[in-house]
Amino acid sequence: MSLLSAEGLHLSYGDLKVLDGVSLAVDPGEIVTLVGPNGSGKSSLVKALTGVVTPDRGRVFRKPGLRLGYVPQKLALDPSLPITVSRFLNLPRRRDPKRVEKVMEDTGIAGLGDRQLAALSGGQTQRALLARALLGEPELLILDEPTTGLDQPGEAAFYRQIETLREEMGLAIFMVSHDLHVVMAASDRVICLNHHVCCEGTPHVVRDAPEYRALFGEGTRGALALYQHHHDHDHDHAHGHDDKEAHHG
Repeated sequence: MSLLSAEGLHLSYGDLKVLDGVSLAVDPGEIVTLVGPNGSGKSSLVKALTGVVTPDRGRVFRKPGLRLGYVPQKLALDPSLPITVSRFLNLPRRRDPKRVEKVMEDTGIAGLGDRQLAALSGGQTQRALLARALLGEPELLILDEPTTGLDQPGEAAFYRQIETLREEMGLAIFMVSHDLHVVMAASDRVICLNHHVCCEGTPHVVRDAPEYRALFGEGTRGALALYQHHHDHDHDHAHGHDDKEAHHG
């Protein structure tokens, strides 16, 4: 049974049609990435999936009792607000200190508990948001362009972190991204959106699809291949090269 699915979603803001018959599903344990040009309806789709907006037509199904974690694009926080990382992670209620410590370690922000949230780097802030989402022990994690503002090594490190979490915790991940060159290698399945689903499949299939090339041009291919190679190399020791290829179909 899918954790989350959408069937025939239509959404308009006034005369502007944003989603036109969008259907998709996220199954347990898989990493699904949503890509699409600016203004293609990606954020609106996330809002529909998380229940922030109600589609004009179509339905969203969630597994009963689904524990959902959400990491926004960025933290809308007044920089003058004094709040430490520890306090942020314990909102809206106090968590088990051992659990907080473990999650901080898992997300690469161990030792930053007393640091002011406003003093963190972009990458550290995203990791703090990720840590807070993980404290709810989600079955499905939704990430809305989580690496906006990070440089390429920062993006790559963040996505490797996400893959590790999936392997260790067995959670499913649905992420929105514009970082095509980095993100596609980390995905089991890619959905390409331009108000409707243009194409979907494994990264290799989508990369070669005419609809994808029409939206993103031929130029992305070299960068994608470069990261794919580097990414597989990183996993050689842990998983064996063949496993990784097999996993992606």
